[in-house]
Amino acid sequence: MMNLKKFSILAVDDDPDILTAVRLLLKTEVKEIITEKNPENLLSLLSKNNFDLLLLDMNFKSSINTGNEGIFWLKRVKELRPDISVIMITAYGDIDLAVRSLKEGAADFVVKPWHNDKLISTIADAIKGKTGVKNKTGSMGGDVNLGKDMIGTSEVMQDIFYKISKIAPTDANVLILGENGTGKDLIAKAIHERSLRADKPFVKVDVGALTETLFESELFGHKKGAFTDAREDRVGRFESANGGTLFLDEIGNIALAQQAKLLTVLQNRMVTRLGANQAMPIDIRLICATNLPLMELANESRFRKDLVYRINTVEITVPPLRKRGEDIILLAKHYAQQYAGKYMRPSINFDESARQKLLQYHYPGNVRELQYTIERAIIMGDGDVLQAKDLIFSPIESAPVISDEADDTNLSNLEKNTILKVIEKHGGNITKAARELGLTRTALYRRLSKYDI
Repeated sequence: MMNLKKFSILAVDDDPDILTAVRLLLKTEVKEIITEKNPENLLSLLSKNNFDLLLLDMNFKSSINTGNEGIFWLKRVKELRPDISVIMITAYGDIDLAVRSLKEGAADFVVKPWHNDKLISTIADAIKGKTGVKNKTGSMGGDVNLGKDMIGTSEVMQDIFYKISKIAPTDANVLILGENGTGKDLIAKAIHERSLRADKPFVKVDVGALTETLFESELFGHKKGAFTDAREDRVGRFESANGGTLFLDEIGNIALAQQAKLLTVLQNRMVTRLGANQAMPIDIRLICATNLPLMELANESRFRKDLVYRINTVEITVPPLRKRGEDIILLAKHYAQQYAGKYMRPSINFDESARQKLLQYHYPGNVRELQYTIERAIIMGDGDVLQAKDLIFSPIESAPVISDEADDTNLSNLEKNTILKVIEKHGGNITKAARELGLTRTALYRRLSKYDI
């Protein structure tokens, strides 16, 4: 690691405990460490001293009405000292702002609480000017992919890759938001594989698919005889994930009663099997995912707000495929190579008509739909160059809905189309579709029968 003994550092944060921790850590590592609580003195200190690096907090309790004081002071610092390396200090909830600070000229950011060795190596990299924050194209993260099927050079995906690299080494709870088929499960797996728990279990549970009777048994386990079919002891998913990562998919679809039970376990970090009296401690890193917008999760008639806060220390919003530009072509080539090998076909390319068709489609099924489209094209195509005519997108999404009733009104057609889209969105799950449509399951079945769906 680089020797920091000849470098001077200024740390500015209004939390005296943070400043004390920085001073104690760096006093034997660097030539000089100066700490300052008031950001109003920042520019004066920089003018009078030749600091090599600035550690700057993202949020101060000052009177400056900027929305974020850290960004404000970063801009002022870069105007006065464009040469100085700046590392932003941020809390979990400000990750998006910290990523924005990179575009404003920061060299890197660290998340509180940090690992001391990691902070020192980040400082060394920033001073050397080799932070790895920007790649040759200027996008965040520096990587084209983050493992199997997680590919992208678009700015939105590079921001996500970089955010994952910063979040993963912490134990922060993560909430992944995004439409179905965008790869939320792949992001959860990538976070685990880059965490300090990577050699421990990664346990995934689709909690949205669990009935109320199965919920407790599946998550918390049960003792033999706890209920009629409990013929032996069973370890729940929390226990199975102990020491590792628990990924709760479709968290937005669990009932309020289930939410209360889940919240209790997460607050106490103790789990009690059904039929048992003894609670057992658990040590997990929690990752959750949902296709619901965050505003819907904030609706307390549907989801407990205290549980939202518990699972959402950091959030990652995965963009739909239609907003990822040329990543569509990268992914298409990736799947073409994958399925050409699987079906023993020669190397596959795309002509210009195929490229344009891929880029212009709106992908309601997101990456999953693209994957199936390419697989179908590889199977059905004849040559080694795919053309537009070879790319047939999901008929469920693109086929017009034809009414069987001659005297159907436009309103009936609209209702039928809406029902079809919502059912497809939820992969045929009637319970989830009925909930989104504001209907009971029985009412939805009546409509399905009415329209002969």
